[in-house]
Amino acid sequence: MSDPAELGVYVHWPYCARICPYCDFNVVRDRGRSAEQAALADAIVADLEAQRALTGDRRLLSIFFGGGTPSLMDPVQVARVIETAKRLWSPADDLEISLEANPTDAESDRFAALASAGVQRLSLGVQALDDEALKMLGRNHDAGSARRAMATARRTFPRLSIDLIYARPGQTDAAWRAELAEALAAGPEHVSPYQLTIETGTAFDRAVGRGTLKVPDEDLAATLFETTQEVLEAAGFDAYEVSNHAWGEAARSRHNLVYWRGVDYVGVGPGAHGRLNLSEGRAATIAHRGIADYTTAVRETGFGFAKEILTPEEAAEERLLLGLRIDAGVSFSEISALGLTYDRPKVHDLVEAGLLVEDHTRLRATRAGRLVLDRLTGLLVT
Repeated sequence: MSDPAELGVYVHWPYCARICPYCDFNVVRDRGRSAEQAALADAIVADLEAQRALTGDRRLLSIFFGGGTPSLMDPVQVARVIETAKRLWSPADDLEISLEANPTDAESDRFAALASAGVQRLSLGVQALDDEALKMLGRNHDAGSARRAMATARRTFPRLSIDLIYARPGQTDAAWRAELAEALAAGPEHVSPYQLTIETGTAFDRAVGRGTLKVPDEDLAATLFETTQEVLEAAGFDAYEVSNHAWGEAARSRHNLVYWRGVDYVGVGPGAHGRLNLSEGRAATIAHRGIADYTTAVRETGFGFAKEILTPEEAAEERLLLGLRIDAGVSFSEISALGLTYDRPKVHDLVEAGLLVEDHTRLRATRAGRLVLDRLTGLLVT
């Protein structure tokens, strides 16, 4: 069970220099909106203050700046948000402060200022080390920029994580092996390889509908998944989550583990979500998606989010969906509202099918189960 005294903070910065065709996040183009961005930073700080009134004092485990592209954020404002969170809650001795960045040369030039602001862990959106692939993915950097950014980040931040996208159109197993090897040679402590998925409403979704984009079939995607596990395991990275691999336990993303272990977290910024255990139950907080809507709500009401109390069944189902993503899984006691126990036929059948680990106290997916996690969780909750 998670410790109710622990807390993570997620900060959503929605601005991007370019909107990637596979992205379905709450993002907008960054077009010199300096006054709007200053107002948003003010609103984020005020929203943190409002949420402190909900949570009371907690042990602050992590602060994560996501987006969007938070490396476009003014480092002075980054420092301000960090100092606010540390003032409002009690920082853990090993407080993790992460920020997502893109590898453009312009953003790399800001790394030192972001480190001075308090960021110690950079999550770098490399995505590919092939120029044609990066062009297809709609990225505004090339492979050379990615290599330079990884080298700069390694010199600047104590901790470096890189994101990569595989199962891209035309990608071969041999090419993916070579790309992984090159990425590992850059020295990250954490690698997040994500299979390309076509999200509804994105530019890629429309391209698939027109027949102008064809993604690898399921068999090749499964082969590339297995190659990912094989190469990273051989290099000493443990797959502690479906799409996250760390060089030892200390390199695991503490903020991501906040989500997957069911720890409370505050979400601030347009469209940010949060989860808090309150006296009335497990609460979901959802911030206004529009930047103007969010800043106006904070200014006029003191907070930028709506709050919904989840039913015990909804909270347990969410705990199951997130907990099964990590190697530790989720204890049966945490999902008791779903009526799942080891002795239930559906659980036993999935163990026999090789999709769940034989464990009488916890639900844990096997590697085969992780490969079909959506189907596995669907079978458990129906």
